[in-house]
Amino acid sequence: MASQPLRRDEPNGIHADLAHYWREGYAIVRGFFDRVELQGISTALDQLYGEGAAHGRCFRHGNLFYNVARASEGSEPLVRMVQWPSYHQPVLNAVRLDTRFAELLEPLIGGDLKQIINQVHWKAPGSLGDFAWHQDSRFRTPQSAYRNLGTAYVQTGLAIDPHTPESGCMRIIPGSHVRGDLDMDRSKKTLGTAMSNDALEAVGHSENDAIDLLLEPGDLALWSPYLVHGSGKNSSDHKRRLYINGYVRAGDCDRGEWAFRDGQPVRLGPRQALVHFEHLYERPGPHCTD
Repeated sequence: MASQPLRRDEPNGIHADLAHYWREGYAIVRGFFDRVELQGISTALDQLYGEGAAHGRCFRHGNLFYNVARASEGSEPLVRMVQWPSYHQPVLNAVRLDTRFAELLEPLIGGDLKQIINQVHWKAPGSLGDFAWHQDSRFRTPQSAYRNLGTAYVQTGLAIDPHTPESGCMRIIPGSHVRGDLDMDRSKKTLGTAMSNDALEAVGHSENDAIDLLLEPGDLALWSPYLVHGSGKNSSDHKRRLYINGYVRAGDCDRGEWAFRDGQPVRLGPRQALVHFEHLYERPGPHCTD
């Protein structure tokens, strides 16, 4: 596209083309984390994957949730996603509270931030990697707890591996965020459902409008909760991992864990905050779930 994305060009500073984010609904910061930092993150993710695989099925303990599936009967378990690993994984917790996030996001949503998304996505080569076309706004329920979605919330995704068409990178519809919530088909689960042009045409878009969100390890993508996006299977010879952290202006959200106050990190408290799991306090777990 003609406009430049967000770009970190200096070791101690981040230049943000905010106009691009507001206009197109997404942006990219190149080299947000360096290769040495990624090695530690990758090791933490391998540990996390091993935990999920050991459960052998979906497993929840409070907000911490392992989404585990099998490609076929008798096959090895595949960990597709882990939500809120930062409750017990110190490396991943340190990443989400890195002040580079606060510096980057302050011009967009301020310095007092909560966090409603903390999750890792894996795509193993060849299986169960689809994400249907969707808007993240579909998951912000109840609506009364999430205000001013378009201007108060930013999703961030840190690429741990190369994100290419072959590895199942995100595909996005630039500018689709400007129309707000499109009430896209919610009859099917997003995870595990293939992208369909019919779903786009039903809301006035087309696959011809889509572009690939190409990322190198260490790059950070930002996108609006109203941006239409999806992704396909991983047909490469390597795994494709993405560490997603979603931040919100604290005054516009009644849920979530505090991340930054006045730009400074806030440690997790002794009691988990209500985020998406409605029965957090009635059924904290641990327990297996389908």
